[in-house]
Parts: sequence; C-alpha cells; structure tokens
Amino acid sequence: MTTLWFGIVAAMFAMYAVFDGFDIGVGIVYLLVARTDEDRRTLLRSIGPVWDGNEVWLIAGGGVLFFAFPAAYASGFSGFYLPLMMVLWLLILRGIAVEFRDRIISLVGTPFWDVVFAGASVLLALFFGVALGNVLRGVPLDKDGNFFLPLWTNFLLRPTPGILDWFTITLGVASVAVLGMHGAAWAAMKSDGPLKARARAVSNSLWVAVAVLTGILLTLAPLILPHVGLRYAVHPLALVFPLLAVASLVGVRLMTRAARDVAAFLCSCGYILAMFASAAFGQYPRLLPAIGVAQPGLTIFDASTSESGLAIGLYWFIPGMILAGAYFAFAYRSAFAETPSEK
Repeated sequence: MTTLWFGIVAAMFAMYAVFDGFDIGVGIVYLLVARTDEDRRTLLRSIGPVWDGNEVWLIAGGGVLFFAFPAAYASGFSGFYLPLMMVLWLLILRGIAVEFRDRIISLVGTPFWDVVFAGASVLLALFFGVALGNVLRGVPLDKDGNFFLPLWTNFLLRPTPGILDWFTITLGVASVAVLGMHGAAWAAMKSDGPLKARARAVSNSLWVAVAVLTGILLTLAPLILPHVGLRYAVHPLALVFPLLAVASLVGVRLMTRAARDVAAFLCSCGYILAMFASAAFGQYPRLLPAIGVAQPGLTIFDASTSESGLAIGLYWFIPGMILAGAYFAFAYRSAFAETPSEK
C-alpha cells in the first residue's frame, strides 16, 4: 500500500508537469513566437479554458503527499519554505497577468502584463526543475527530520550544498527548455499561419537544447547520485523508462518536421512522463535522501501514515480521480475540438 501511494504521488506531479507544463511553456515562448497583439491573444485563448484547471494537479499532488507521507511533507515544506513562497508568488503573478492583460489596456499596461506572464513562466519552470534536483540530490536532514539549506554555497553537490548547485541549476535549465518545447508544440497545434510556423521553429530550436541536456542528465545522474545508480544496476530492465524518454524525444522531432502537430505534442507528453518515471524509479523508496549523515534519509516506509489510513484514503481517492478525470476529459475535448487543421 505504501508503494502504491508513492506511485500515486509521483503520478500526480507527473500529470501536473504534463498539463500545467504546456501552459507554462506557452508563457516561456510567448514573446518569442507571438509578434502581434492578435498572436498573443491567440496563445492566451488556447490556454484560457484549461490553464487554471491544470493547477488542480499541483494541489492534488501536495494534498496526496500531505495525506500519505506527512513526515516528508513537513520536512520538505519547512526546509524549502522560501523557495515555495517564491513559487506561490510566481503562480499568482501568472494568473494576474492572464486576467489583467485585457482589463488594463494601455500602451504601457498591456506590454507590462505580457512581460510578467512570460517572466513568471520562465522562473516557475526554473524553480520546479531546481526543486526536483534538490529532491533527487538530497538534503542535510538531522535526526529529527529537519534541515536548512542556504540559497547557494560553493555550487558543489557535497558536503555542504545549497539549494543551487551545478546539478540543480542544470536540471532547472533543462526544465525551462523542456517546458518551452512542450509549450511550443501546444502553440503549433493551436494556431495557424505564420504563428504556427514560428512555434514549430522555436520547438525545433529548443529540441536541440533538450536533447543535449537529456543526454547529460541521463549519463551523469546514475554516477553522481549513488542511490539512483544502484537502483538501475540492480534492476536493469527499468532502463526502459529512460529509453522511452529518448524515443519520445525523437518522436517530437520527427513529428514536428512532418508538420504533425498533435502527434508532436503527444510525444512531448510521453517524454515528460517517461522522464518522471525514470526519476521516480531511481528515487524509490526514498522521498528525501540525506546528505552528510549515515542514514538513507526519509523513505516512504518511515514517512508514511498508517496502513489502515492509506487503505481508507484509497477509497476516497478513486472516486475523486474519476470526477477529476471526467472534468478534464470534457475540458480537453472542447479544447481539442477547436484545434486548427495541420498544414
């Protein structure tokens, strides 16, 4: 049951990366592909019906983490308090920018909210990547499960890391590139004419950065993160996850060049899911690895609630996910119904 809930938590955050990832990605490429006010309105209309609903997956992920693994939730949210507050403000700024752009119309106001929307999107993607890097790398947990990390120290992984080091920064930059590519694929799928052409061109450019960074991360992660390397050494069949990620990434390139925008977007979704599966498998059973102490850190077994509580929670989780799935099916059926034809 504990392992099942670990998978559920990972799935919630993976779904958030896929769904809210493309509208964050639209923000990342917003000023690159949209040259006119009509272009920008087209991009905002494409995410308008779904962008706020996409954030439900983030709330669900946090809620499931709090319910299933309260010790990890408490340690993570207290140790990463400042970065989490910054993420909250960036989410607020994105929402304000989307809503205020067409309500405060002026020569200064409209471009200002465009810049806020794009800047907050880039920073959100960067912060999420850095956060994932910290979870994978580990933190200096004490015997009570508490820790404190400065923003940076010497940019090395050990022995006294900060929130920012070369690995977490690399993962943050990779997150910006991946979500930018994901958003450009969505923009190409939801537009036509010159806007579609520019979105495809930006997607192709970002694909190169994603391919390079993916190669670096897949090569170095098992070497510099001992628990990840050990997991894959013991279970080599799990290499199917990173191989699926690579295959999906190749699919993005091929489908974009073939002007099959829907297929390119779905391949981008597959890439993100496969990379999350790769990270989750390598991390299991750890939730927060420890640095500098002779212990594995917080695992799913010592951070979870009781087995009976997990079982009861599953009975409530299933109908809740059925309702959420029905809502998303309806929302995205309407969104895809308005997709322009591929040309």
